[in-house]
Formats: sequence, C-alpha cells, structure tokens
Amino acid sequence: MTFDRRIFNFAAGPATLPEEVLKQAADEMLNWRGLGTSVMEISHRSKEFMAVYEEVLQDLRTLMNIPDTYEILLLQGGGIGQNAAIPMNLMPLGKNGPKADFIVTGVWSEKSFKEAQKYGTANLVASSAAEKFNTIPPRSSWQLSDDAAYVHYCANETIGGVEFPDVPNVGNTPLVADISSNILSKQMDVTQCGVWFGGAQKNIGPSGVTIVIVRKDLLGQAMAITPTIWDWSVQANTQSMINTPPTFSIYMAGLGFKWLLKQGGVRAMEKRNQAKAELLYNCIDQSSLYENRVAKEYRSRMNVTFFLRDENLNAEFLAQSNAAGLAALRGHKAAGGMRASIYNAMPLEGVQALVEFMRDFERRA
Repeated sequence: MTFDRRIFNFAAGPATLPEEVLKQAADEMLNWRGLGTSVMEISHRSKEFMAVYEEVLQDLRTLMNIPDTYEILLLQGGGIGQNAAIPMNLMPLGKNGPKADFIVTGVWSEKSFKEAQKYGTANLVASSAAEKFNTIPPRSSWQLSDDAAYVHYCANETIGGVEFPDVPNVGNTPLVADISSNILSKQMDVTQCGVWFGGAQKNIGPSGVTIVIVRKDLLGQAMAITPTIWDWSVQANTQSMINTPPTFSIYMAGLGFKWLLKQGGVRAMEKRNQAKAELLYNCIDQSSLYENRVAKEYRSRMNVTFFLRDENLNAEFLAQSNAAGLAALRGHKAAGGMRASIYNAMPLEGVQALVEFMRDFERRA
C-alpha cells in the first residue's frame, strides 16, 4: 500500500516526527550550514558539531527548567541500557549494601526490576501485575525500604497505557524516573527526582540517543564492574564523548527542541496533549464497541489503549484504519487490543481523523 501524502502514524516508537523538522533535516542533508557536507559526516569533536551539542543541552535545560545541580548525558543503548547502568551507578549508595526499591506498574518497570537483580537486592515495593497492569497500587500499600539507594518507577507505561499523574513522594530516598514515553509532554519539576532518563524516539526525535539527567551529587559511586561506557561520572567528565556519540540523533533532537520551543514550550504542549487525549478517551467511553481497561485516574495521555468488545473485528479494524492512512494501531503483543500513541508531534487533526474513523467503523460494524 502506498500513499501520496503523509499518513497519521500512531506508532509507539520510533514515532511520528514534526513535518517541519523532517523538512529542515532534508534541506540540510547534503549541505549543512554551508559546509558542503551533512552533519553526519563531520567530526563529533569539531567546533561546528560541539556548537550543536552545547545548544542541544541548553535548549533541553530551558524546556525542562533543569538547574545547574544536574548533569545532562547524551548516551546510547536506550532505556534497556540504563536498566543496567542505573543500578551499577547508584546501588552502591545503599546503606547496607547494594539495594534499590521498585514500583512495578507494567512491562517496562518490570524489566528494570529484573535487570537490577543482577547487581544487588531489588526490592519489590508494589506491583499491579495482579490487576493486569491496569492501575497503580495505592501509595498506602507501598513497602518502601529504609536503606535503599534509590526508588525506581516508570512514569508512563507505553504498553499498558498507564501513567502516574504526579511524581510520587518517596521521602528522602533518591527517586529514579523512566520518562522514555512522556518526556517533554507535560511540565515536570526536575528537582523531585535524582535521575530522569529516556530515549528520544517518542517525543523528541529519531532513535539513537538516550537522555540521562542526573543530580551531580549522585555521580562518582559506580561499581568497580561498571563498563566505562556506562559510568556516568566518566561520561559527564567527557561531555558524553568517550566514544563517537550518535551525532545525527543528537542533531535531530536539537531540531525537535527548537520545534518545541517554537510551539510555546512544554506548557503549551501539555495543554495540546491533554486535549488530544480527552478527545480520544471520550470517543472510547461513549462507545458500545470500544473499551479502555485502565483506571481512569491513571490513563496515559501518550499511549491510549483500547479493545474492541468483539475481537473478531480486530483484523478488519486494522485493515481499514491502515487503508485510511491511520497507521500502527495494533496493540503490543504483550497486551493485545489496540493502541494509539499520540506523542507531541501527533497533531490534533490526527486524533480527530482517528475518532471519526472509529465512530464510522462502529456504525458499520
């Protein structure tokens, strides 16, 4: 199937990018800034690329209001890589040996929990597995340790469509937040966590670069077994360049940051994202064919999951939606059903088109 226009891409990641950003990258591909070459072909240590790198960091600081007490690292390996790097860098801070607490609310926080078990004691503070990851355990039920190095949670579970409405309060223990799928989608007080991390491939740019925002006092405690490339202190001291960084992904992230600033920053994007999510959830809630199974107070604004009550219609729904230019609505294999990822770059018109299609499909079903 081919199209002569841009489709509305609801993929969970790599995800849709702003058309304006793609056009600028295309225009600059062969002759970037009059150098007669692309940004991918110049040295990562050249003054031209270092200027891009510094601007990327400054724009991210502006967008998230990141204070100077935090280091920004631009790394590789994705969130999966950080599932190993985080315990290796932070677990030694445990009061009685390497230990960390985990709040498990979906597939991604569960992966983080399991990976950390290789490096020390991973304490399961709370889990919603028994509820099929359709909710977040009440704060009163959490069994927090008094000697953990940190508490880990996933702010938005991409697969199940569950999102923490606020940053949880865990006392004085440093909090680590996986924000891979909701970074820059709403305002976040950076000082509420010791570490924030996430890939760029959902709300920022293409895959390839992973952002780690770490409070400086947490650096320098890595385990002796930590590979040099995962040692945050080493990366901080070398501007994330102990090896060749993902230069094109960093450049594209920079274009994404410029686009976000032009839209009015995170405050403006939060309002836009809320409007998109409400439109889609209202369609689902008013339907007799579709249903969302996540507790309403924990519904994700980024990844809207839904099921057809008659699952015999799934294949036809996907075929027709794809033909209509509404792509990648199949849910993750671990969850089934459907999923519409409506990140920053998804325009309101895309959600409106999806809602119109869903209502029309229901009338014809």
